[in-house]
Parts: sequence; structure tokens; C-alpha cells
Amino acid sequence: MSTAERLHIGAVAERAGVPAKTIRYYEQIGLLPRPARGENGYRSYDGRAVHELCFVKRARDLGFALEDVARLLALWRDERRGSAEVRALALEHVAAVERKITELEGLRATLLDLVHRCHGDSRPDCPILEDLERGPREAAPGPSTVDRTGRTRRAARTDHCGPEARRSQPWKQRSRSKE
Repeated sequence: MSTAERLHIGAVAERAGVPAKTIRYYEQIGLLPRPARGENGYRSYDGRAVHELCFVKRARDLGFALEDVARLLALWRDERRGSAEVRALALEHVAAVERKITELEGLRATLLDLVHRCHGDSRPDCPILEDLERGPREAAPGPSTVDRTGRTRRAARTDHCGPEARRSQPWKQRSRSKE
């Protein structure tokens, strides 16, 4: 694309592989600069805008939060930057990804255990439903969260979970004995 070539939002969206709505949102939150407008009032983009949008898309595809994408974009735009800050930001993200992987592995282990214990037949008893009803405090050992320090923590029970809540569940049909 030549430097003089101008594109409308649809063409930019197609080239970058994102919806036009996403481009407008990024402009609204200040992640990307607002483009010039033609005499007709339409947005008019140049090659740099497409390149920056592709940069943002790649960072988002790698799982960076918008706040981190903004920091990376600012560093990328700064030709006098040092790579140390970029590396530190990427390492923080790697640590967050590793925490999420640990959490997902715990979820997977719990789900596999529940599926293994469920007979999957015509009987009404189901360990999966029983576990969901008990809530995190009473649930069988399984998923937990890993905090920023790397320590594993069990999920805390909320007020609407556990045995106390079961007594006040109007949506749950209780079996009634025949008189």
C-alpha cells in the first residue's frame, strides 16, 4: 500500500482481520488514534493504521489485556525504548498464562473425576449434580485458584452456595412422599 493510499474502515478491517466495530471501539478507548475524516465524513486510514491494528490484533491473540496492549503499543511507537520493559511485561503475561494453565488443569482433573464417578445410566443419582449442588466448600477435592504469589487457594463459598442455601431453593423441586 502506498503512503498516499487511503482506506475506509471496511478495507482496514478486512486487511487486519477484525470487525469494523472493534476498530471503532479501540479508537473510542484511545488505544488507536482517531483517523482523519474525508470530506464525506468517513474515516480515512493510512498504511500505518493498518500496521498498528495488526499489532494490536496479534497482542490480543496472544492474550494480552487491553491495558498491556496499550503499554506495548506505546513502547513499539517509541523508537528510543529499551527492550527491558517489553520483556518484563511479556514475562508477567507468561506467569499469568501459567497460573491459568494450572487452574484449568485443576478444573479438568475435577471434571474427569466427576465424569468417572458418574455411571451415566438411567439411575437418577449423579455425582456431577451432587457436586454442583454442594458448592465449592463441600465439593470433592479438585479445582482451586493460584494467587499471584503462586500459592494454591480453594475457592471461597459464597452466600448462595452450600447446605444453608439448599433449604431456601424455591426453584428446586423436592420429592414428596406419597400419603
